[in-house]
Amino acid sequence: MSIDERYTLPQDQARVLNTTHKTKPQMEAISSRSLLKVLPWVNITGAYYRVNRRMVLEIRPGMVTFIDNGGTSEIYGPSLSQMPSFRNVKNEELLNNIAAEGVVEDFAKDSVIISSGDTPTHLYLIVSGKVWFHEPGEYHHENDLGNMGPGQYFGEFGLFTGSTLFDYTAEALTAVKVIKIAYTDVITLLEASPDYASHIADHAAIVEEISEKVNRKGESIIDIYSGLHEDEPDIPSTFVSYDPNPREYGLHTAQTILKIHTKVADLYNNPHNQTEEQVRLTIEELKEAQEHELINNQDFGLLHNVAQNQIVHTDDGPPTPGDMDELLSKRRKTKYIFAHPKAVSAFLRECTKAGVYPDSVEMDGRQVPAWRGCPILTCNKIPIENGITKILAMRVGEEDQGVVGLRQMGIPEEVEPSLSVRYMGINEKAIISYLITNYFSVAVLVPDALGVMENVEVGVH
Repeated sequence: MSIDERYTLPQDQARVLNTTHKTKPQMEAISSRSLLKVLPWVNITGAYYRVNRRMVLEIRPGMVTFIDNGGTSEIYGPSLSQMPSFRNVKNEELLNNIAAEGVVEDFAKDSVIISSGDTPTHLYLIVSGKVWFHEPGEYHHENDLGNMGPGQYFGEFGLFTGSTLFDYTAEALTAVKVIKIAYTDVITLLEASPDYASHIADHAAIVEEISEKVNRKGESIIDIYSGLHEDEPDIPSTFVSYDPNPREYGLHTAQTILKIHTKVADLYNNPHNQTEEQVRLTIEELKEAQEHELINNQDFGLLHNVAQNQIVHTDDGPPTPGDMDELLSKRRKTKYIFAHPKAVSAFLRECTKAGVYPDSVEMDGRQVPAWRGCPILTCNKIPIENGITKILAMRVGEEDQGVVGLRQMGIPEEVEPSLSVRYMGINEKAIISYLITNYFSVAVLVPDALGVMENVEVGVH
């Protein structure tokens, strides 16, 4: 309709004199950041946090690493030092030679890898798949001993002990690929090495001696007397041994330089201050990166600091109520469970299938799902690869010897705890620069404070 035919002012012309209501800049990448909100934060000084513990005498296993060599799986030789049997072997060439003796073998789902009563002859290192361990029960049923997955191993106990027989059965829960190393090949290589000729005889004796000097958690024992004192016994003297090499956590640094032209900062500030909005959104991105590092950092990240005995695997694929119970049973006072939103959905589906209704607890004015009274919080920084993810469970706080966040408050030009925005000046192009810095880390005070459920499938319905 032409302007001559209209009776009123057109809306597009009316808007020339009109103003609009403008929101602050929105950011879709902001997540719930549940870990940052619920983690107890410790204010440290000197940029380092030392975790002192009782001395641990127990030989604790680590994870073995595999490499893909043109479609063929091979053991990364130096990673064999994570196995208790090779803990003192520092010669990488010798470890590589031991790894080279490995033979790949595949097992179909539900097939038996070893049976109770078999004579041990090989080390079994799991490359892929899940292995279920069980032993004959007292009456009619098998006792479930748990599962193992990639990077873990079994059959090591017979390497230096001779005639001991397997007292459990290992069965493939899925298709399983293992690398087998014959005891005879390992012994031959160790005997041929002058540095480790005595290692064979020493290892079994050391393990036996250590087993008499540790408590149930592998810490050096404290001698005590418990009785009625009727015969006036001698009371033992003792002391508590400390770890001579405690771990120190340094604060991680996340930084960026924000640049704003002076014309923008001076003139374009109504209704929202441009500098403030630029700083706010940059800080949001830094906090997203902070939570990602707390989960995934190769040094201090939670996923990379789980003790091997705190790892559980799903029985099938999706996380079931039974799997969640197994995860909780690994520690006392589990405070929080963290899972990717898709893993939470997978768990709730399994609960529905089983006719089980999870708890719910109130946090920050809203109801969140819980299991056995423990809140299940979402964390989208836990990765999903090929439909597989992990679920973290943790005890938190210094008083409970749990997981704690680390930061240092009181830094120059601080705008939030351990986060600063520092003015860097204006250059010859009239550009203002601000250095935005965030300092943080996370520490696990004792190994059983943190556990993980691995091989969690989220795409199975």
